[in-house]
Amino acid sequence: MTTRDLDDIASAEIKRLGAKPSFKGYLGFPATICVSVNEEIVHGIPGERVIRDGDMVSMDVGAVVEGFHGDSAVTVGVGQVSPEVTALIDVTREALERGIGAARHGSRVGDISWAVQSYVENMGYSVVREYVGHGIGKALHEEPQIPNYGSPGKGPMLRKGMVIAIEPMVNIGGWQTRVLEDNWTVVTADGSLSAHFENTLAITEGDAEVLTQL
Repeated sequence: MTTRDLDDIASAEIKRLGAKPSFKGYLGFPATICVSVNEEIVHGIPGERVIRDGDMVSMDVGAVVEGFHGDSAVTVGVGQVSPEVTALIDVTREALERGIGAARHGSRVGDISWAVQSYVENMGYSVVREYVGHGIGKALHEEPQIPNYGSPGKGPMLRKGMVIAIEPMVNIGGWQTRVLEDNWTVVTADGSLSAHFENTLAITEGDAEVLTQL
């Protein structure tokens, strides 16, 4: 199938479930979801690119339900993938879990950032720095920003009732990025593979409540 086929499926499912796509038309984005393949990190525009055996596909999906936004992303391997693809996906998924584990009432954004960065870099990968997680609610992107790198104990304090989206973007190579000529698709500067996971979660007095469980 093509990446546009995935967009068609997502559009139909979001509408079938009574929600509205968050992304379509947002700042001019032309599709329902972002589909990023292999070296593409985020914001890939679905089109005629054919998904092939061995590819790694990241899908970022946003929907509005009763006036509130949800935002999530998942990366999957297609068919028979290489061990390096499997390892990258596993590390990125675990980085998200570690970020969620650090998101508690009274902690700070830097605690999330450090939980992600320290794990990823200890595993020999790099975290993207130009693009970050974010607050979310009646708007798709709200304060505070949630970087995937930083220092523990720093940044805005998290409070019960806040809703945020944590989204590690992890590269096999360097963390630097560039934007393609479509002015949307972000790729690794060195052409290395990249994976992306994201969940929306609410801060509570205890463990964060994940609202977009993958």
